[in-house]
Amino acid sequence: MTTTSPADTTPDTPTPIVGILVGGQSDLRVMNAAAEMLRQFQVPYELTLVSPHRTPHRLVDYAESARKRGLRVIIAGGGGAAHLPGMVAAFTTIPVIGVPINVATSIGGLDSILSMLQMPTGVPVATVALDNAANAAVLAVQMLALGNARLADALEKYRAALRDKVMRTVDELRKGGLDDI
Repeated sequence: MTTTSPADTTPDTPTPIVGILVGGQSDLRVMNAAAEMLRQFQVPYELTLVSPHRTPHRLVDYAESARKRGLRVIIAGGGGAAHLPGMVAAFTTIPVIGVPINVATSIGGLDSILSMLQMPTGVPVATVALDNAANAAVLAVQMLALGNARLADALEKYRAALRDKVMRTVDELRKGGLDDI
């Protein structure tokens, strides 16, 4: 797992432009997919733990300093009541993408989803499907690609690869393959 903090950044290490936040160590099982997707697109990111309940001052400091530190998007995962994405959005004006996480104490993830979807007017959290941190990273890359030709091209190639994979399966089915489906 790659984690970068502002203090760890050297001239050889690009400044992170996406922040990935987890509210607890158990969230890493889901949120690592966002880190992996950002690595595939060669987008520099930082990954850290910020608990809205146990380290509220850290949350405020992180969110309020995000833009100044060069972040352009934050991906925040949360289970249960999922306060992390909404509270981060309350303290920054950069886009926040929420990843609802289905945890043992959750109501099947519905509580997490609703807490992100029901943000008050003026403090949005873009929300992806339950446990879908990879889509949160793709959405972040799409936002960043609006002003970055390299990322726009990489997204086109990514989508073409997804299409090609489906078409290979279609061809296999036509040939009578994929017996074990």
